[in-house]
Amino acid sequence: MPQSFVSPVTLSVVTPMYNEREAVDHFVGRLRPVLDGLGVTYEVVAVDDGSRDATVSRLLQLRADWSALRVVALRRNVGHQAALAAGLQSARGEFVVSIDADLQDPPEVIGEMLAAAHEQRVDVVYGVRGDRSTDTVFKRRTAGIYYWTMRRLAGPWVSDQAGDFRLMSRAVVDVLNALPEQNPIYRLVVPSLGFASAEVSYVRAERVAGETKYPLSKMIKLTLDSLTSFSAAPLRIATWLGILSFLVCLGLIVSGLTAWAMGAVVPGWTSLYIAVLLLGGIQLICLGLLGEYIGRIYAATQNRPRFLVAFDTDKDAAAVDPAELAARR
Repeated sequence: MPQSFVSPVTLSVVTPMYNEREAVDHFVGRLRPVLDGLGVTYEVVAVDDGSRDATVSRLLQLRADWSALRVVALRRNVGHQAALAAGLQSARGEFVVSIDADLQDPPEVIGEMLAAAHEQRVDVVYGVRGDRSTDTVFKRRTAGIYYWTMRRLAGPWVSDQAGDFRLMSRAVVDVLNALPEQNPIYRLVVPSLGFASAEVSYVRAERVAGETKYPLSKMIKLTLDSLTSFSAAPLRIATWLGILSFLVCLGLIVSGLTAWAMGAVVPGWTSLYIAVLLLGGIQLICLGLLGEYIGRIYAATQNRPRFLVAFDTDKDAAAVDPAELAARR
């Protein structure tokens, strides 16, 4: 595990961004006065997750007037959690806050998080969505099902309605950076570590601009990754499905033998058809679940980096030129 160090920065704010050009100015306009008013040294680590719009160019322009803004650009799109990991590895603060750029999570709550960490002497402060009325009914229902499922499969310590808006101490960040996992789901990993924690409730707002980066397909992928990365429950489900199919087939065998003994055997295809479909479907489900786990084991043995940094403005002076960025990608 990497050793902790004495940081010259009290607070790091990490924000993954993907095609957020329309939201960048709104985000910076809200975040900067909040951080300036905290009275602590800070940095903002904006991680560009391979955006295809002008997100990076605009960030570099804003950085010219805001030296606390760091731009860490990844070479390609790797997904929200991997981009967040890149930000955590780059952050130097004594405390680190992760927040998205769409302003659904209000930056004004950061001050409350920092105060709670000091007053209650905790290592993690979760931002909990106390009101999600701005989300669609479908979004609220699916989110509720997700957290309900995770609390029962992964563990009761999973915070209800707590996403990736949180404050963590340097001790927590060092542990996260040392984890060997290829695809950590931080909303599950962080509470599993057992660090002392507190919660701050807030009202979830509407996205300030642009389109959601979590459509239905990515929500399904997040759920699947959460299940297979943090619980063996799906494999147990496969086992129970196998037992259920065995019992059903055993019942069909008994009924067939009874009909034969009573001389009431009637040639038919219905029972055979149902049995074949049932067994075939369950076998495919079980093979699919096994494939998900084997695929993750295979990816882990390859040990490929989750992300590659194209540049970090605090380390690469040439990165301030957007033309240079285009040439290097």
